[in-house]
Amino acid sequence: MVSSASRLYRDFCRSNNAEINTVDQPRKVNHGDKHLVHNNTEMNHKCLKLKWRKFDHLAGQVGGAKNIFCQLFGHEAENTFWLDSSSTDMGRARFSFMGGKGGSLWKQLSFRLSDQSDGCSKGCGFLSLEDSEGSAKTIFLEGGFLDFLNKELQSYQYDKNEYEGLPFDFHGGYVGYMGYDLKVECGATSNRYKSKTPDACFFFADNLVAIDHKNDDVYLLAIHEESSSMTEWLDDTEEKLLRLTGSTSMDLERQYSHPSTFSSHKAGFAAEQSREQYIRDVKKCLNYIKDGESYELCLTTQIRKPIEVLNSLGLYLSLRERNPAPYAAWLNFPKEDLCICCSSPERFLQLDRNDMLEAKPIKGTVARGATEEEDKQLKLKLQLSEKDQAENLMIVDLLRNDLGRVCDPGSVHVPYLMDVQSYATVHTMVSTIRGKKRSDVSAVNCVKAAFPGGSMTGAPKLRSMELLDSIESCSRGIYSGCIGFFSYNQTFDLNIVIRTIVIHEGEASIGAGGAIIALSNPEEEYEEMILKTKAPASTVIDYE
Repeated sequence: MVSSASRLYRDFCRSNNAEINTVDQPRKVNHGDKHLVHNNTEMNHKCLKLKWRKFDHLAGQVGGAKNIFCQLFGHEAENTFWLDSSSTDMGRARFSFMGGKGGSLWKQLSFRLSDQSDGCSKGCGFLSLEDSEGSAKTIFLEGGFLDFLNKELQSYQYDKNEYEGLPFDFHGGYVGYMGYDLKVECGATSNRYKSKTPDACFFFADNLVAIDHKNDDVYLLAIHEESSSMTEWLDDTEEKLLRLTGSTSMDLERQYSHPSTFSSHKAGFAAEQSREQYIRDVKKCLNYIKDGESYELCLTTQIRKPIEVLNSLGLYLSLRERNPAPYAAWLNFPKEDLCICCSSPERFLQLDRNDMLEAKPIKGTVARGATEEEDKQLKLKLQLSEKDQAENLMIVDLLRNDLGRVCDPGSVHVPYLMDVQSYATVHTMVSTIRGKKRSDVSAVNCVKAAFPGGSMTGAPKLRSMELLDSIESCSRGIYSGCIGFFSYNQTFDLNIVIRTIVIHEGEASIGAGGAIIALSNPEEEYEEMILKTKAPASTVIDYE
């Protein structure tokens, strides 16, 4: 039965959505202004220029995004990224971006928060940087990673004419992830546990390939300093691209069948918590809710498995085949012995060139049915579920508040409330919240206002994170954080890290959880958590 609050809210928030227009041919304009690049220890003067080339309707002719990535970047696959819209059904996503270690501006950033014992609890930590020549250094960031990133991005100036005609908003810049523990830079008071993986890792991508899945176009982009004329990468990559054939030659994938059931014991995954302990933790959440400490708590846990040496890119290709998703991603940081294979269906936050912010939280998940009739019934059951509607509505309100802190008054709205969307293994309930960014707010400060994504915390956010820290038994690490890009022109697009395999130092880990509200049933919450591990966990098992 649909609650009256949900029905009124849905009626109030309904509106239409406009689609991005098709692009024109590029204009070869090469203008730019000097700017400063600032970090906590030094000032560097750079002037960046953008050059790009477009190849109409080429992607399908050369085997699609998978073949392009494998052939151009997959032979070694080290220091590579792929922001992969592997599910583009119903206009959910349109663009993919990929690249590897690039030109003279390429660098890698790896940030680790300080130990809480040193008295620093607001995000200070150590940033390791490696440039394109292999030169490395570590600096201490008293203001934290997001403060550093904010200064970096604000230092860039750019000429909009250089990207006029590009239909997407990533033109080069930072690609990587922010882990959940960066919540201490966004209002949370502390982290109970320290992450094994870096709390943030990014490449500065100065060369990249973009694919427009709507029009089947391929773009090559390169940014460089004003004093240089970096066409060599564009020329070389164009030549390689045009030589590609329509079939993959890399033996990275294995044949597999979809298992009908999943057992963490059978799979060799060790759960951070037993079934009994997880159910006890759900009951703790219910007690906190009953006592008025929170309305909703997103309880999570992890499963882990030692792994032998394997082809991580092949594992990712298997995952994207089994569980295609609009905000999927591959990231490889060999210096950190870290690969991330992500099949996320959820957008955390996007800022486009028109200063529009968009969040698309997911709350409410059920498995797909074995037959068409069962599938329809499960989808309808989710659509009419009072519990799932309540979960979703609470997070919508939370995100309306988060965006309201950085948007023009009156601009925050909800064009889509509680849409049920279908994926390969699950149906999900998704809402869309949008608002116009205030002119005095930077891109990074928009992220700070909303991070971590409310769908992974609960409401109210700060108190819920405190309670979850006291209940959960380990750091979430990369899980529950975000993956995506910050373009040098201060646009960004970030996902929520769910349905993700993190491979680090000989171990595969998968996080999962669910929102606990007053209507939650502890046993059902455990089953929903296990459902969310099914696609990534079975991919690891089958691939091994």
